[in-house]
Amino acid sequence: MTQETVIAELQRLGMSGYEAKAYIALVAAGAPLNGYEVAKRSGVPRSTVYETLNKLRARGAAYEVHAGDDTVGYLALPPAALLDRLRRDFESSIDVLSAQLPEITAPPEVRLLHGLDSQPGLILRAQDVVAAARRDLFVSGWPAEIESLKPLLKEAERRGVEVSVVTFGHDPDPVGSTTEHRYSAPDVVLENLGCRLLVVAADRSQAVIGGLTERGAWGVFTDDPAVVLVAVEFVRHDIAMHLVVDRLLDSTVFEEFWVNDDAIKRLRDDHGAAAEVLRQTYRPSSQPGRRPTS
Repeated sequence: MTQETVIAELQRLGMSGYEAKAYIALVAAGAPLNGYEVAKRSGVPRSTVYETLNKLRARGAAYEVHAGDDTVGYLALPPAALLDRLRRDFESSIDVLSAQLPEITAPPEVRLLHGLDSQPGLILRAQDVVAAARRDLFVSGWPAEIESLKPLLKEAERRGVEVSVVTFGHDPDPVGSTTEHRYSAPDVVLENLGCRLLVVAADRSQAVIGGLTERGAWGVFTDDPAVVLVAVEFVRHDIAMHLVVDRLLDSTVFEEFWVNDDAIKRLRDDHGAAAEVLRQTYRPSSQPGRRPTS
């Protein structure tokens, strides 16, 4: 990990860039430094170095030490102690916000529907939905995308969330109640859709729906009950169909029907249409933001 990475992470936890640089200089020195030495080693301007050091003192990340010749030096709080303190402060803030924010939150007058125009953005939002689940999760996707959700899915299961997953391809480490999609091979489904469809719905209250290809990803996050209902029923329907086939029908008879029945073939004759709709609706160049709808 580079110093730039450490600086960036300290900034995420509340330090300014100058504070992070000064703290790193003190930690790296292993001995008290005066303001001039901190400025020289850290790149913090001499005109602001004492202000920066005083801010570190105020947050308890550095201490003044006095030498025998009345020289003032600064010593860093050891990293382990700093991290423990930051962790306690962070958890305390989360506890306060968890108690207070619901009390000042007004009931929504509009429902959210905002576009997602990149693979990292789509996966990150899907991870948010998984992390927020308290009762149930319905997930459908390809192993690559499900794998990126796996740690949070397992954590959700540990806290009592009922996790139902449909995977298009074999998952050697399934989580929750996992159904491997078997009507059509994953490459056939991919040809039909034109993308790897990802659906994640939590607590019947929010969902991410999107498609991924080698060229990019498109999708939406929403808390609209109607859209979330459709997402949940999409996953539930796939699971139910597999249960029916497994328990009531001969697999050979079903495969013959699934491959050759004219009505089924008619439903699959629009190869790639799903991905094209996503591409046209959520173009990366449009930079979609939050778009409330009623």
